[in-house]
Amino acid sequence: MSTPQASEAAAAVGPGVTRIESAPGVPAAVGPYVQATSAGGFVFTTGQIPAAPGQSDRTFEDDVRATLRNLESVLHTAGSDLDHIVKVNTYLSSPDQLAPYNAVYKEFFADRRPARTTVCVGLWGVSLEIDCVAVVAEGAGQ
Repeated sequence: MSTPQASEAAAAVGPGVTRIESAPGVPAAVGPYVQATSAGGFVFTTGQIPAAPGQSDRTFEDDVRATLRNLESVLHTAGSDLDHIVKVNTYLSSPDQLAPYNAVYKEFFADRRPARTTVCVGLWGVSLEIDCVAVVAEGAGQ
C-alpha cells in the first residue's frame, strides 16, 4: 500500500495481499484476526462494532454511527472509503433495530447504495456488527 496511513498499520503478506492490523481510532481486534485484508483490488473488512472510547450513554443510533465510523477508518487505512463499498453485511440483535438502522445508514450512504444483507442474530454484548467488501480506490495502490 502506498498511503501513509496504511504503511504504519498494514503488512504485505504476499504478492497483492495486505493485512490491516489496526486502523487509527478503531479498537484492536479481540481475537487472532486482522481488521481487514486487501487482495485483488478489493478490501474485505472484519465485523466492526460500536466500540468508541469514552462513550457509555449511547442510543442505538449512536452505536450505528460509531460502527460506520470505525468501518470508514478501516477502509481508509486500506486505501478505500465508503464510496467504494460494493457489499455490506449487517448483523442486528433485534428486528426492532431495522428502522433506526436504516435511518442512520442513509446518513452515510445517501444515494450510493451498495448491495446489502441485514440479519438478526445473537451478538456477544454489542447491538450490531457491520462488515463489507470495497474496491481499493483508484490511485491508492497495493
